[in-house]
Parts: sequence; C-alpha cells; structure tokens
Amino acid sequence: MQQYLDRLSQELRLRNYSNSTVESYLTCVKYYFYFVERNGARIEDGDQDILKSFLLDKHNKGSSSQTINLYLNAIKFFYREIMKSPQSIDIRFAKKSNKLPVVLSHDEIERIIEVTKNSKHRLIISLSYGAGLRVSEIISLKVKDLDLDSLTIHLKNAKGKKDRITVLPVKLVNSLRNAVAGKDIDDLVFESERGGGLTDRTAQVIFNNGLRRAGIKKEATFHSLRHSFATHLLENGTDIRYIQELLGHQNIRTTQIYTKVTNPAVRNIKSPL
Repeated sequence: MQQYLDRLSQELRLRNYSNSTVESYLTCVKYYFYFVERNGARIEDGDQDILKSFLLDKHNKGSSSQTINLYLNAIKFFYREIMKSPQSIDIRFAKKSNKLPVVLSHDEIERIIEVTKNSKHRLIISLSYGAGLRVSEIISLKVKDLDLDSLTIHLKNAKGKKDRITVLPVKLVNSLRNAVAGKDIDDLVFESERGGGLTDRTAQVIFNNGLRRAGIKKEATFHSLRHSFATHLLENGTDIRYIQELLGHQNIRTTQIYTKVTNPAVRNIKSPL
C-alpha cells in the first residue's frame, strides 16, 4: 500500500499539482485502500463494484457531492496514471449541490471587522474581503505580491497554478505599510506568533471568532468573505466579466452564481402577506 502511495505522491508532484491537492488525493486513495482491504479484495484489481460500495459508504456517512467527486477523481487518477489500467472507471460523478453561497451584508462585514480587536486579525479579514482572496491566498501572501502604489495584488500560482491580479483597497494601504515594514520582499505578510505561516484552520478560527462576537447567526465560513466581495461588486454595477477576472474563475458560469444571490427582480417582489 505504501509503495503505491509513494508513487502517487511522486507523480502528482512531478506534474506540479499543488500541495493541498497532493495531500487531498493521497488521503482519499489511502481511505479507499483501507476499504478495499477490509472487504478482502486486491488493490490491483480495481474492482468497480468495490469502488461503488466505497463511494456509497461515503454518501451514507454524510459526505458532500463535492467530497465524493474528489474521492472519485483521486482514485481514477491512481488507476489511470499509476496502475496504467486499460479499463476505464465507468462511474458517473455525484450530482453537485445547487446551494447558493452564503453572503454577508456590508453591515455584517463591518461588524465582524469592528469586533476583531487584534490588528493583524482585523487586517486579514479586511483584506480577504476587500480583495476577494481565498484562505489559501491570504495565508501565503508575500510582501512582493503587494503593489501599494497601484492598489493591486499580484497573486502568483493561485488555484490552478495561474497568476491573477486583483484590487487592493485604498483604505488598507497604511495598515499594510505598517504590517510589512522591515520585511524582505519574500517574507509573508501575515506570520504566526511563533514564526512561519498561518494555517487554514487558524484563519478560519479568526473569522469564526469575529462572526460569533458580531452576533451573526448565518452559516458563514472564511470563504463567505470572497462570496461577499463578488456579490457586492455585482450589486455596485461591476461587469461580471471583470469580477470573473478578479476572482480567477476559468469559466464565466462559475461567476454567474452570484447573479442568483443578488437578483434585483426577486428583491423587488413584495410578499402578499
């Protein structure tokens, strides 16, 4: 089992997959291996009935369609690229959820920022919302990525190994100047108290604390800051194609989800009650 995982890791890294994708694929395939062995089967056989049972088990335990598709993608990659199996895995992807993203209002964003007293934490939340950053992007942001004069952020090797430019809020310029003062261009903008980078989990805790202190009951996550960025730009009349570029979406259909969140026609309808 371990030799297969090692080969999988090597292949993914040779193809320049991101560290998070490598870890996710390895975890998915490892759990699949355990399931195969518990059922008395052989990994080498690639039994599709076993694979279907594995995915159904994940579904029955409450895994989301996105998670199930991640398992399926990882296992397909393993058999296609590592085992060189001539047999294709003829299993359809799980139907994706049509849930709308959780969006915070301007007032809610301001309340979260206001109740976050730690200046570094407050800047993390403010910049993530104001520039539409993913949690992985804010924690890996480097001094050289910031252009405080042109009010832009150059994100390098973002999701999909692509670069993109996004906006930098003018009201955060002074705070960012103070945050990066004395740092080298390759240093992280936000570091942990013990040195090194922050983790995804730490950023999420920072956000959750602000959400709780602000008394907001929505099921929001750190990623809701990015959803709110896109929705508020759309509400302000920004062309959706520009929003697509700022978010780094490859397909315009991904960005169009925000038109459903901010549909003015629905908001103008009055309830008959």
